Amino acid sequence: VPADAENAHSSSVESCPSLRDVHSINPTQLIARIESYEGREKKGISDVRRTFCLFVTFDLLFITLLWIIELNVKGGIETTLEKEVLHYDYSSSYFDIFLLAVFRFKVLILAYAMCRLRHWWAIAFTTAVTSAFLLAKVIISQLFSQGAFGYMLPIISFILAWIETWFLDFKVLPQETEEENRFLIAKDASERAALLHPGVLSDGQFYSPPESVAGSDEDSEEKQDSEKPIV
Repeated sequence: VPADAENAHSSSVESCPSLRDVHSINPTQLIARIESYEGREKKGISDVRRTFCLFVTFDLLFITLLWIIELNVKGGIETTLEKEVLHYDYSSSYFDIFLLAVFRFKVLILAYAMCRLRHWWAIAFTTAVTSAFLLAKVIISQLFSQGAFGYMLPIISFILAWIETWFLDFKVLPQETEEENRFLIAKDASERAALLHPGVLSDGQFYSPPESVAGSDEDSEEKQDSEKPIV
């Protein structure tokens, strides 16, 4: 019997490290990653999408700045503004390029900031409209005869529109898709870990009573005999 008890005790001791190793797989990092992703979702749009929206805003402000400079160069803002807006002429006015920048800004901010669209059709639409309009204006209008701004505004507007397309298609959408896939993988791994390890086992579950010393039964019997009263 002592030998069997010793074997059982040794086997229980050997089994304790293996169980503890299994339960030492802590899904804390996975849970932290899930919470950070959910926090970003609650906070708003992702960082890369916010950068894209800032670049769209920069597009509008930069074109507006160039247009205001062009109005001053031509002889004063009020006079030139009245000429280009109230007496609009497609062949000589830059007002339509400014409106084109406003059009891109409204569509892209509405689609990718407010509606949080995850498709490229909105940026494809704005870039196609911008490219077609600028190509037609350069071919038909007389902008090249009006100095440096005749080259600068159409070219810069064309370049900014295509930079926005490249940034959304190669940076924003792939990175957000990758983050979403990582979130799903981490969530699935945490759920599996919760099923495999429902709780951390306490040390009491691995408690083993101390081994009894050999001959302890005989000592207890002798003690009981000695305590019996002598008749």
